[in-house]
Order: sequence, then C-alpha cells, then structure tokens
Amino acid sequence: MAGCCSHDANFDGVSRDYKRRLIAVLILNATMFVVEILAGHMAGSQALQADALDFLGDSLTYGISLAVIGQSLALRSSAALVKGASLLIMGLWVLGSTVVHVYQGDVPQAPVMGWVGFMALAANLASVALLASYRNGDANVRSVWLCSRNDAIGNVAVMAAALGVWGTATRWPDLAVAAIMATLFLSSAWQITRQALQERQGARQGHAHHH
Repeated sequence: MAGCCSHDANFDGVSRDYKRRLIAVLILNATMFVVEILAGHMAGSQALQADALDFLGDSLTYGISLAVIGQSLALRSSAALVKGASLLIMGLWVLGSTVVHVYQGDVPQAPVMGWVGFMALAANLASVALLASYRNGDANVRSVWLCSRNDAIGNVAVMAAALGVWGTATRWPDLAVAAIMATLFLSSAWQITRQALQERQGARQGHAHHH
C-alpha cells in the first residue's frame, strides 16, 4: 500500500485523518504522563520518571505538530527545532538526576514498575499503530513517529528494569535503563534538529529563488 495515500517524503500532515489520529495519540500520551510521573514517584523509579518525561515530551510534540500542520516550511522546521531542544533538555535532565540517584536513593518497587511499564507499552503500541501509515514525512511528521517508536523501546526497557530490580534487589537496573533512555532522547534530539536545519536551509533557498 506504500505507493498510495500521498506518502511522498514531504507529507506535511495536512489530512483530516492524520489530525484525528494525532489528537487521539495526544490524549493517550498526556494521560500516561500523569500516571507514570505519579507511579514513578511512588515507586522511587528513575526509569519510570524518565518514561513519564518521554510521554510529556510526546504530548508537547504532538501539540506542536497539530499547531503547525499546513504552515510554511520555515515555521514547521522552527517547530521541529523546538522539539529537538526539548528532547535535549529532557535527556540532560534524566542523565543528571540518574547520576544523583547513584549516590542516594532506595531500591525502587519492581511490581509497580512492571505494571506501569506494561500499561505504557500498551498505550505506545496503540500510538504506533495509529501513526504507522504516516511514518515518512517532513521533520515534524517524522518526529512524531520517532517519538512513538522510542517510547515503545523505552517501555520494554522499563519492564526489563523492573525484572532486573526484582531479580537483583538493587537499584542499578533502574538507573541503567534511565541512562539508556536519556541517550535515546539525545540521539532523537540530534536527528530531528539535523533534519529541521536541512529543511530550513531548503526553505531559505526556495525563498531566495522566488525573489
């Protein structure tokens, strides 16, 4: 089916179906952010809190994407740069707080981590399913897909951390997963920023040709 449904590389999200799916995914992610940040706090889990931030970042990403659908390429690439920056900040925050927790903090509650990780995975798989047919597109559309995909990876990692915490009765698996997720944030930030800068360059050149 890849040939139809206007799947050209520059699909910019202008489609009622895409907007509807994006709104559904936005609500799903905002809800999971609240659930995970509370559960992460209760369970004392860095990995869960990192995953919650992931949902928050996604909610912002989806909100920005909805706002700039159909706008000029220059504006869309600026929006993608904002997303890149927010991922960078989240990555650094998770990394920093994980380092702090190496020196202090109790063993997190593995069952809470496991169950909430499982719920989060279900929410993300639903998001991925909703967005899969739109995974190729401009930096904004692509960032939405990358975020959902990273989340699914993150949730599996949280569940693995829960098993590790339960098996070893230490907090190391939790901290290791939080650090891996921080790295994921940073690499996504780099990818999105790079594509956005290329698109912005293209928009400038296109603008120069018109004058």
